[in-house]
Amino acid sequence: MFPLHDPLDDTVRAELSAYDDLTAALLARRGVVTKEDAEKFLNPSYDLHLHDPLLMTDMRKAAERFARAILSQEKIAVWSDYDCDGIPGGVLLHDFLKKVEANFENYIPHRHEEGYGMNVAGIEKLAKGGAKLIVTVDSGITDIEPIARAKELGMEVIVTDHHLPGEKLPDAFAILNPNAREDETYPFKSLCGSGVAWKLVVATIQIMKGLPGTKSDLVPGWEKWLLDMVGLATIADMVPLVGENRLLATYGLLVMRKSPRIGLQKLLRGMRVNQRSITEDDIGFMIAPRVNAASRMGEARDAFQLFTTTDESEADALAKKLEAANRQRKAAAGAITRAVHTRLKERGEPRAIIALGDPEWRPSLLGLVAGNIADEYERPVFLWGREGNMSLKGSFRSGGFTQTMELLRATENVFAQFGGHAAAGGFTVLDTEVFFLEDRLNATYEQLAPLEQDDDLSLMGRADAIITPLEATLAYLKKVERLAPFGMSNPKPVFLLREVAVREVSRFGKAQEHLKLKIEVNDGNESIDAVTFFVKGAIARTADALVRGSRANLLAHLERDTFSRGNPPQRGPFGVRLRLLDIRLT
Repeated sequence: MFPLHDPLDDTVRAELSAYDDLTAALLARRGVVTKEDAEKFLNPSYDLHLHDPLLMTDMRKAAERFARAILSQEKIAVWSDYDCDGIPGGVLLHDFLKKVEANFENYIPHRHEEGYGMNVAGIEKLAKGGAKLIVTVDSGITDIEPIARAKELGMEVIVTDHHLPGEKLPDAFAILNPNAREDETYPFKSLCGSGVAWKLVVATIQIMKGLPGTKSDLVPGWEKWLLDMVGLATIADMVPLVGENRLLATYGLLVMRKSPRIGLQKLLRGMRVNQRSITEDDIGFMIAPRVNAASRMGEARDAFQLFTTTDESEADALAKKLEAANRQRKAAAGAITRAVHTRLKERGEPRAIIALGDPEWRPSLLGLVAGNIADEYERPVFLWGREGNMSLKGSFRSGGFTQTMELLRATENVFAQFGGHAAAGGFTVLDTEVFFLEDRLNATYEQLAPLEQDDDLSLMGRADAIITPLEATLAYLKKVERLAPFGMSNPKPVFLLREVAVREVSRFGKAQEHLKLKIEVNDGNESIDAVTFFVKGAIARTADALVRGSRANLLAHLERDTFSRGNPPQRGPFGVRLRLLDIRLT
């Protein structure tokens, strides 16, 4: 049986007495236990709850230098990463610099040819183009050598980043990274890269006010229009959606719903997503994969151009190009997945740790594939391929194993570098060790004292509340949605439905890979849909045993159903459905 969270203690319940039982419990589980914090969490205010960017270490220095470069028409280069944090950050700096009529260019390294971060060749290219100031986005904190080279060539660098540093910080003019500095004075440490870049824009506008030469039409509050890109990056990059990030994601969605960006509008139209009701799920499952597909399958600049163009024809062409890149990405990842399945089938019973690779596999696709294989086989999976710079890079997914980082650290003399967390990460494997990778990892695994895997400690193993199918209404969902947008550190609430009656079991999708149940409501003719996508692992084994009339306990999210139409009658204007997380037969 799935366990429930512990009930609220009387003191916390009294403090949150203004809220219903469900809302109070969900707030408390997120560490929100006072009236003041609850108000801030449920009603984030742009005017009341944003921190002054000038509180950030090095911010005044950086903003003054940025403003000076803008007003003196120095050549500025914006160096942004190629993912769905770096691209939006590059876009928002582009829009700001264009607004203030600066002399600037945007540089985005090629994922396969240049790799992540800054590089010396790119720095030298910018120097030849006359750049005097480089502003990074979502990169730079570990780029010691390229930043040193920039200094040699007479350029200054402002780093805006959120990644962890190496053994030392680079010798940059200014470093804006609340997550990396021991001397940090900013109250919130978990901004994404685009969030830090936007803070630089806000601070620079503050510095420029009243300075001679500043454009007079830079009206107060104009920077809010850049929050569509900040919200996109904050949600896509999976930083914790608490504190200031929650505010940026919330306002980012509000701005995105009325954004005039023609490229965004074209992209949404092609995906059949209603711009006026866009959600964090639309970003995570629809927009971000297409932005990331640009760099994975071709040129990241296509995604950048999509969000910056004002030409309708160009926007239409770029939206279609990203859609095609995403289809190509799915096909390429599917081919790798089939190759992995074939190898595993040929080898028989899989080992405790699965590690496979091929020089022809694109490293940028391997996280997606590793995740699918890890879910299916319920064990850690390491996959590697060859990058454009000839290094052997890969991704790992834990498959529920909680000691992945300990495993990596204990497997000595195999990895040139690695990073991530217990659930997922990346690595570079030494050329001399690549063909022994699986043996080395499994030998280390046997030497570790594995922690007992306790499903009850996982998000999916502990329910927030028990509900019946009859209670799964739009009114109930609206109470849940008060805590949106959901994401890291603010997960979607999980509900337990006990001993429900399964009326229908069906599969859908091109390969029948998705599962749909119709759950009986109140012993009547009405039913509610329960769906899960890409069924695999334990849930697949249970699903195979389900038949009409089965009784089961379900763990599920509650969500709006924008697909079902007709009978039975819907609950509210869009209907409600269950997103299955686990099934146990009773």
